Amino acid sequence: MLGRLLAAGHTHTLDPARADAIVVNTCSFITTAAEEAVDTILEMARFKEQGACSRLVVTGCLAQRYKDDPDLTKTLPEVDVFVGTGACDQIADVLENKTPAGLTLFPDPNARTFADLSVDRVLSNDPHAYIKVSEGCSRHCTYCIIPSLRGRQRSRPMEEICSEARSLVAKGVKEIILTAENTTDYGQDLSEDSGFHHVLEALSDQVARVNPDVWIRFLYTHPTSLTRKIVQAVKAHDNICHYYDVPIQHADTAILRRMGRPCTQKQLETLFFMIRDLDPDAVLRTTVITGFPGESEAAFHTLLDFIQEVQFDHLGVFAYSDAPDLPSHALGQHVPADVAELRHDTLMAAQAKISEQVNQKHVGKIYPVLVEENPEPGLFIGRTMFQAPEVDGVTFIYSEGLATGTFVQVKITDAFAYDIAGNAGAVCEPPLK
Repeated sequence: MLGRLLAAGHTHTLDPARADAIVVNTCSFITTAAEEAVDTILEMARFKEQGACSRLVVTGCLAQRYKDDPDLTKTLPEVDVFVGTGACDQIADVLENKTPAGLTLFPDPNARTFADLSVDRVLSNDPHAYIKVSEGCSRHCTYCIIPSLRGRQRSRPMEEICSEARSLVAKGVKEIILTAENTTDYGQDLSEDSGFHHVLEALSDQVARVNPDVWIRFLYTHPTSLTRKIVQAVKAHDNICHYYDVPIQHADTAILRRMGRPCTQKQLETLFFMIRDLDPDAVLRTTVITGFPGESEAAFHTLLDFIQEVQFDHLGVFAYSDAPDLPSHALGQHVPADVAELRHDTLMAAQAKISEQVNQKHVGKIYPVLVEENPEPGLFIGRTMFQAPEVDGVTFIYSEGLATGTFVQVKITDAFAYDIAGNAGAVCEPPLK
């Protein structure tokens, strides 16, 4: 959206008090995300009276989710126009008041093409950048609203993915992160033999031609489409991080069935054994949900035992977030919120011990680290290949005079529950393995 606005002649400010128009891009996947979005909208609405703002626009999933609510515009009268997920490419027209009359714009997300992604993007100061390989989801997890917000799965042409990656690397990006609702579902809507492993192989080759030291990472895999070929592609290419983000959501087979997840506990065990067998350097991350309707104490302990057995390097836990428009809302045996939160805390306490044990294994080793922040003199913050931005721990670097966006060799001296720390050596363009 920023790229389209700049191309249309608008300028961008980080100070909302100076902005003529403010765009709030929202999420509504879980209740806390929706609440945060509303709080931000109300905070930005202040600038219609205290600043220069004359147009407040709300885009994204919150708007899309409640597009059929007749009280949407009455609930947030401060908003001038609501824009759905299928209208990103029309953002300049929205700000210029060139859209059809009315307060809402909700074209069918399934009709949206990938053409808008070819516009030059506005990059942050971070040395990493995200590329979406597909849009939407054709699965039917009962706790998830995404298919109705984003439409069915639509895989992006591989050449467009590679072209965007080449452009980003040429601009200085040091880490490409592939995302989608389910990255490893890529190609299921295309011709045969269009699997995600082909994307990794092509991208690895083309990125390496521009800068062989750029990291490639992929997130949000699905356990039923994370294949042996994908793991083999990671193992075979030096610039792909040995990092597997595999949200399992649960480990109890009965709960997985109620979630609409087509796998069993045994299949999950087999998957993680396969990954570690083929790729001994593999780093595993997952996310799970506690308090899903029907989760008995026994089912919860199945999940807890599974986490302690697999020993994930990184784990995210969410207490179940209910809403009337979710299929899971109609399921019986809802778990009290306080029980779901207690189970959440129990899992996080168990994972803290696992994580610290994992991190202790890094002490004394030397890793290439991508430097990202300099919060105070003599201290920098960065990430190794086994730490994804925002969701995992970080590496604290004790050094003077490093530059953000560069690689440095770091000898790990300390390990904590989620983070590690060490002393910097020479700035480098590192081998990735």
